[in-house]
Amino acid sequence: MVRARGTEFGKKAAAERGSSQGREGREAPSRVVIEGVSPELDGGRFPVKRTVGESVAVSGDIHADGHDELVAVLLHRVDSDRDWSETPLQPLGNDRWRASFRVERQAPHVYTLEAWLDPFLTWRRGLLRKSEVGRVERVDLLVGAELVEEAAGRAGGPAVRALRSWAKALRPVRAELAAQVGRALDEELRALMLRHADRGAGVRYAKELRVEVDRERARFSTWYEMFPRSAASEAGRHGTFRDCESRLDEIAEMGFDVLYLPPIHPIGDAHRKGRNNNPLAEAGEVGSPWAIGAAEGGHTAIHPQLGSVADFQRLVKAAQRRGIEIALDFAAQCSPDHPWVKQHPLWFRSRPDGTVQYAENPPKKYEDIYPLNFESPEWRGLWEALLEVVRFWIGQGVRVFRVDNPHTKPYRFWEWLIAEVRREHADVLFLAEAFTRPRVMYQLAKLGFTQSYTYFAWRNTKAELTEYFTELSRGEASEYFRANLWPNTPDILTEYLQFGGRPAFMTRLALAATLGASYGIYGPAFELSENRPRSAGGEEYLDSEKYEIRFWDRDNADSLRPFIARVNRIRRENPALQQDRNLHFHAVDNEQLIAYSKSSEDGTNTILTVVNLDPHHAHSGWMELPLAELSLSAQQPYQVHDLLTDARFLWSGPRNYVHLDPREAPAHIFRLRRKVRTERDFDYFL
Repeated sequence: MVRARGTEFGKKAAAERGSSQGREGREAPSRVVIEGVSPELDGGRFPVKRTVGESVAVSGDIHADGHDELVAVLLHRVDSDRDWSETPLQPLGNDRWRASFRVERQAPHVYTLEAWLDPFLTWRRGLLRKSEVGRVERVDLLVGAELVEEAAGRAGGPAVRALRSWAKALRPVRAELAAQVGRALDEELRALMLRHADRGAGVRYAKELRVEVDRERARFSTWYEMFPRSAASEAGRHGTFRDCESRLDEIAEMGFDVLYLPPIHPIGDAHRKGRNNNPLAEAGEVGSPWAIGAAEGGHTAIHPQLGSVADFQRLVKAAQRRGIEIALDFAAQCSPDHPWVKQHPLWFRSRPDGTVQYAENPPKKYEDIYPLNFESPEWRGLWEALLEVVRFWIGQGVRVFRVDNPHTKPYRFWEWLIAEVRREHADVLFLAEAFTRPRVMYQLAKLGFTQSYTYFAWRNTKAELTEYFTELSRGEASEYFRANLWPNTPDILTEYLQFGGRPAFMTRLALAATLGASYGIYGPAFELSENRPRSAGGEEYLDSEKYEIRFWDRDNADSLRPFIARVNRIRRENPALQQDRNLHFHAVDNEQLIAYSKSSEDGTNTILTVVNLDPHHAHSGWMELPLAELSLSAQQPYQVHDLLTDARFLWSGPRNYVHLDPREAPAHIFRLRRKVRTERDFDYFL
């Protein structure tokens, strides 16, 4: 990789012109074509996404008429820098070229491609072919000497003298011709000529494409959702932020680094929902936290029974000391008692009878929630008010927001708000809770959402999981859509969890934690295997925390806390599990067994996961591994170390037997260890 001044690159090959300057000074159409560049999202409208330290692999179709030698480079830089860095593109065949660069700073980057026909390399190739059949003439060397002299005219500094020395050495003399041909084909001369090539006969791609670079937690995070009002240590009491603080050690020991809190604001009284979503609340019932706003205030106020702003700030700092970030729910909606309803009536939709339109998703009604009218004549004030809400909580130390139902608000609003926030605070992350159509989910990710909920909860069979995660990890979506996998949420208790018992919860956690670099659970419901639905065929919990305070027996002997802690420790200790684009599925001759692997970018860490998808029965099968792709030898045994049970097995060849009983352990999480021989002549596994 070399660096060059932005003003020097492409003086005669600027992207805007699409033509080249001939060696005789005449403008001529470029013979080089650059097309099919990837990644390029919607013609360059949106950036691809990476975190600090990740690579961006760029490819393109680059070709020209005739048979001249083509040279192509990948140009990249931090957007605010003046200088480009360049990396040579390598031909893949069929005119496809590829190279990659690493983003080392949390700042926007840009990249593009440049290519040119190189007369020196064309001459050198011809000279080599002639020398192989003994057809070199002294005039051939003269042509090369002239090309080197021209390069000396373009160069500066010590390179000028070096190039002129090479040109002199190539000029025909009475010395033996073979010796001069050898000098002409010297690799040092080739490298020197590449550094001072004539790029005037080339072209630069017309677009500078962008990379949005986030901090590491955007790529690798482990979320725990908890209702603060249910955090009390004894039954019958409303939880507080101090109670949440007392639970931080437990959450940290389980290995979570993001603690997500549903709305912490005052809850409206009007049309308050009762237990199990009863439309008529009884006296003393607490209502839904998503019915935001009461006499005490709105989106920047705290429910008085949770504590004060100072208590919240204390919780944020206590979490930070344990390596945990507090994520807040950002729900752009109001209860009928929210101050905005009286202060800004045009921010809401009115019905013909003069009442305000409440939220509906027929046949469901949410009378306790008023949607905001983003098409109001006063939309600018509404947008600014919501931006100020986010700014307020950033001021209290929050850097992560889980956004409720963003797909029901305008695209253009989210693009504006996220850009405004990120311009001031580049470390802020937004998780989109949008269980909606794929194109809408993808559009929200393109517009700026850092992470996104997925359909993972409803993908159960091997075929469903393989197809979906191949799309997320290998398709274009992998360039901008960061999946966050949730086996359960306060709204989602899937049929699989309802009827699969404790093994089902273990299975879904193992899948979420190894398929995705980011995942989350709603607890303590998850670790206590809460699986009681409110109605047959539904996904709502019986006695849902959305409508009442729950007291959880966190010390229950059947709690999955030890299992969760083990899995999360495996994630932290193995870089292979901390990314998404490295996922590969492997064949197993049993439809109830799914196998896949992930390898770190440097190849030193490979994790092979095998999961039994049937929570009721043991299953076994023969698995096929692509040994070469996993850097394993077909002639040497290798060790698979089950990080869940600490068992070790010695395997040989690509085909091996696996057996999993969900009553014991529903998954293997193997670390592959290659057999190596040391200088002391004994074997060990790396």
